[in-house]
Amino acid sequence: MSDTAPRNPVGAPQLLADALLRSIAGTAALLRITGINADGSMSEVGLVATAFAEVVVSPVVMRKLNPSWQKGDETRWELLMSATSVEEQAGALDLPSAQALLEMAMAVTVAGKDYLIETVASNEAFGQIYLYRLLLREARGQGV
Repeated sequence: MSDTAPRNPVGAPQLLADALLRSIAGTAALLRITGINADGSMSEVGLVATAFAEVVVSPVVMRKLNPSWQKGDETRWELLMSATSVEEQAGALDLPSAQALLEMAMAVTVAGKDYLIETVASNEAFGQIYLYRLLLREARGQGV
């Protein structure tokens, strides 16, 4: 019998979340993140343009939220992202954590449409994050 207590992290929640996201027609999302400038003093005064990069995260699933959760006329969306994929991308960019990657994200592109990130939350089981949830709104006529 295996020990599944929080003190002994297992990968089961992440594996299960990835399998579920793939099985319900999971797709890919592009996180638009700000680039890291080496020369901080030049970029602080606006002499160096901010660079952007796109990071691919997959599998993800997007759903439209209940209309009663809307403010005004704006449609809200929820993006469910694989924690495994987010952690892999954070590691590839030499970032300290997946949370750091999500804090750098300015916008998300799914199926060719741009969305602005309002909030980021995570789901956890056995002391391990297995899913990230992003609350999004459509970027209408705004530069992202």
